[in-house]
Parts: sequence; C-alpha cells; structure tokens
Amino acid sequence: MPRLNHERLWAPWRLGYIQGERPAPAKDLALPAGADPACFLCRGAADRADRENLVVYRGRFSLAILNRYPYNNGHVLVAPREHLPRLDQLSAETHAEMIETISKLVAAIERTMNAAGFNVGLNLGRAAGAGVPGHLHWHLVPRWSGDTNFMPVLGGVDVISQALDAAWELLSGEMARREPPREVP
Repeated sequence: MPRLNHERLWAPWRLGYIQGERPAPAKDLALPAGADPACFLCRGAADRADRENLVVYRGRFSLAILNRYPYNNGHVLVAPREHLPRLDQLSAETHAEMIETISKLVAAIERTMNAAGFNVGLNLGRAAGAGVPGHLHWHLVPRWSGDTNFMPVLGGVDVISQALDAAWELLSGEMARREPPREVP
C-alpha cells in the first residue's frame, strides 16, 4: 500500500479552535438587544477595537471580520450586525448590504492579494457545518491557481503565508481607501 506524503506544519494558534475555546470579552460591552455575549461576531460589532477584533469593514447593517482560523490567506467572514441565525430573518437592506460588502471585498482582495478566484459560502445550521449557528455569516475565501481544494481532507501541507495582523492592515486600509468610514450605530 502506498504511503501518503505527510508533512507537519507548526500552527499553535489553531489549538484554541480545536479545543473550542472562546475568548472572554476583555471589557464590558454595551451589546444591543438580542446579541449573544459569547458570540465573537456580536462582540466585534459592538466593540470599536477593530484591529483587535480583526474587523476590516463596518457597514450600517453588516461587518467583515478576518477568520482567526483561515482556510486560506485573506479568509473573511461577512455577517449582519444583528445576531440572526436564518436568511429569512434578514431585512432587505441588510441582505443587500452584505452582498455589496462581499463584492467590495472581492475587489479589494483581488487588488491587494492578487487572488485569482474565490469560494463564497454560507453554512446554515450546525448540521450544515456552521461553527456559529446562531449568527449567520458568509465565508469569502480567496483562491490562487494551483492551490488545493477548498477544505482538503487528504494532502500535503496548507500554508497560510500571511499573519492575521498583516492581512488586517492590508484589507482594512484598502476598504477605507475605497469607501471612507461612515458613522454607524
């Protein structure tokens, strides 16, 4: 039987994800009604520490946050500011803004990271793989020619070649350059 080529990559930052750790909020936040204090998306929406929370863009009804456990460089989550689990609970304004935000991020990532394509996906409910089933969000995963499958099961090593802080700097700056920040509630 042939041996699979297997390499190891030291990635200690993933241990929190594997163990299901949820970082405690560093400060008391004034969360809106219906928000979940244990939800990192709700905390990111309420907290203005964008770099700390990896928020690269804030809209009136939505926000975009870098994934702390990315599948690929520049993996972004686009979520409503409200803690909602279902698509049919989104207002038309929120839904439209989220799709517009995804489009803006695609253009920003193409310009700054030279992505050749994207996977855009939404997991609705725990059975569908939603890691945060109470707060729906789209995954925007940049792709390059020659990279591997979206979520490989078998294979060599996937390398995330950019630190989250560097990706935040790049994307938040590009989004602000394209559309100056606006006052949001």
